[in-house]
Amino acid sequence: MTLDDFLALDFCNIADLIRHHAAERPAHPALILGDDMLDYAQLDARVDRVAGAIAGAGIGKGDAIAICGVMCIDYLAIFLGALRAGVPVAPLAPGSTPASLVTMANDAGATVLFVDAAVAGTLEPLRDQIAARWIGFGDATVAPGLDAWLASSPSAPPPTVVEPQQPFNIIYSSGTTGSPKGIVQSHGMRWVQMQRAGTFGYVPGCITLVSTPLYSNTTLVSVLPTLAMGGTCVLMPRFEARGLLELAQRHRASHAMLVPVQYQRIMALPDFDRFDLSAFRFKFCTSAPFAAALKADIVRRWPGALIEYYGMTEGGGTCILEAHLHTDRLGTVGCPAPGHDMRVIDEDGVELPPGSIGEIVGHSAGMMNGYHNQLAKTADAEWFDATGRRFIRTGDVGRFDADGFLTLMDRRKDMIISGGFNVYPSDLEGVVREHPQVLEVAVVGVPSERWGETPVAFVVPREGQAIDAEALLDWANSRLGKMQRISAVEPIDVLPRSGIGKILKRELRDGYRATSTQ
Repeated sequence: MTLDDFLALDFCNIADLIRHHAAERPAHPALILGDDMLDYAQLDARVDRVAGAIAGAGIGKGDAIAICGVMCIDYLAIFLGALRAGVPVAPLAPGSTPASLVTMANDAGATVLFVDAAVAGTLEPLRDQIAARWIGFGDATVAPGLDAWLASSPSAPPPTVVEPQQPFNIIYSSGTTGSPKGIVQSHGMRWVQMQRAGTFGYVPGCITLVSTPLYSNTTLVSVLPTLAMGGTCVLMPRFEARGLLELAQRHRASHAMLVPVQYQRIMALPDFDRFDLSAFRFKFCTSAPFAAALKADIVRRWPGALIEYYGMTEGGGTCILEAHLHTDRLGTVGCPAPGHDMRVIDEDGVELPPGSIGEIVGHSAGMMNGYHNQLAKTADAEWFDATGRRFIRTGDVGRFDADGFLTLMDRRKDMIISGGFNVYPSDLEGVVREHPQVLEVAVVGVPSERWGETPVAFVVPREGQAIDAEALLDWANSRLGKMQRISAVEPIDVLPRSGIGKILKRELRDGYRATSTQ
């Protein structure tokens, strides 16, 4: 079978494509990390060893494995080996609190937990609370190590039939604050993503830079198509702006998935324009608000297409903005992807007419099975239209224009209700960001006796600048509507972010409340 024959199938296990590439192009690089490289023949053999060990340990349908550690070549070999064995993977964020990691590993029902040295050290005091057996990988000294475990197991798995609805992975939506929710994505959902990969230039010769964590869906939607199509992933375990450009130039990278804060740091480099980035075909962005001015700068100075994705790990509706083709729509997140049905509903779940502002919901072939072990939260995330069609609620407030482009206002939970009026933090952030001394800003709502809630702006100054809070407050409020006015400006050195660059507004809100009540 050719690659096109595989892609024409209604369903295929992504791990089977690794075997196909190993047979067709065995010496082609699959994974590169520094001076280390695994070609497709070597990767396929490693994946077989992992799958054989998983099957040999009696781990099968109904079970799961978990991986927690920094990106490395064996991380992906373990992930793909589990898929070949028909076992779902729970990739856990190593920066989560130890208590959250215990909760997530146990919630996933992990039979085996693969850990690197740092995670093993963090979790050692809580080891007896984790049901899973530990196996060390990367730099871990945990016994048994991965190589020892593989050496004592069958070198290849028995034939395994994987069905489309079987869980592919369990991705946890929160491992830093709040209660973690395990988002169960199916093999079928992932296969739909692979079938559209060629649209965005994922082909056997593509070279993708990987600089976001492997526990994130943001990363997987770039890594998996690259490997499924027979391309090369260049791994960068710890992002550094100039280092990424050096890797891109050295390897002639064609693709990269970056989050907005990474783009911001890269484009701010004074010597950005000296790097040869002419091999780029596609650059992608998702996971956080992406400023229109930053998009415009990237389109102007960085070769290749710029694609912004708007969607959720839970799936449902996805919008795509081809920023290089729609430079007059950079304030939007684009239009629904082909085959995606996206609508707007009010707080009571009633569908609103076109042009209305409300919560965005979406339906597509790619939707989560549900939240693992949380039926009530799964039900809360669903909306059904009059015909019974299932949609996933985004929790985001926005509006589609007459041409189908979506403008986002804010997360529904972040919207501020001040004096009975809806105030969208993104509107306020857009104004404050225009001040020449401001690098970054995040606005949150805090309790107010007079208004119920009132906006507070947390502001990061540009390098070499000092923020005069009162002067900036007056400047911003003179440009805002009466009901939008900010009550306080709080200078801050850095905004708290998750591992994939999302601003943690809850931390800002909770910290401000704690300080103001002291």
